[in-house]
Amino acid sequence: MLIKAVTFASNLVIPLMIAAICVAGYIKKVKIYETFIEGAKDGFAVAVRLIPFLVGMFVAIGIFRESGALSILTRILSPVSGQLGMPCELLPLALIRPLSGTGALEVTIDLIRKFGPDSLIGRMASTMQASSETTIYVITVYFGAVGIKKTRHSLIAGLLADLVAFLSSVAIWRIIMAFG
Repeated sequence: MLIKAVTFASNLVIPLMIAAICVAGYIKKVKIYETFIEGAKDGFAVAVRLIPFLVGMFVAIGIFRESGALSILTRILSPVSGQLGMPCELLPLALIRPLSGTGALEVTIDLIRKFGPDSLIGRMASTMQASSETTIYVITVYFGAVGIKKTRHSLIAGLLADLVAFLSSVAIWRIIMAFG
């Protein structure tokens, strides 16, 4: 019963938000359609400005993977990951995730195909994928698109948050599997 209620409510969220925005716009006498079109034009301009950053990022990720650097780094870090309780099979995901969401999704799908969705590795990979961010991608693409050149502590803070997400995913699933 609860699942049906939650499903029903979640199906209403977006239509209700759209209706609320339209009602608020009407009350404030905002030309909703014209405002939407202006926003869409601005969004298109931003997308065009993002293209060079996206191309550069995708080329760099492709070189990283195809050159064998990912494999070498994985082999080097395997002893450390073992000490932390992280299966070495998850290292490519941990290394790719800050760079590329699509690349990380490919790695996650491969891990789930190989080990199964209900395996410890499958669960850890899914949790890592969902709880971390594409930090370097975000800084490169979005900061670059709006002209931010000095990222200050964004990179360190983002990568530290990713590391915490990866280690927490491992720890949480180790605890769940031990007591579950």
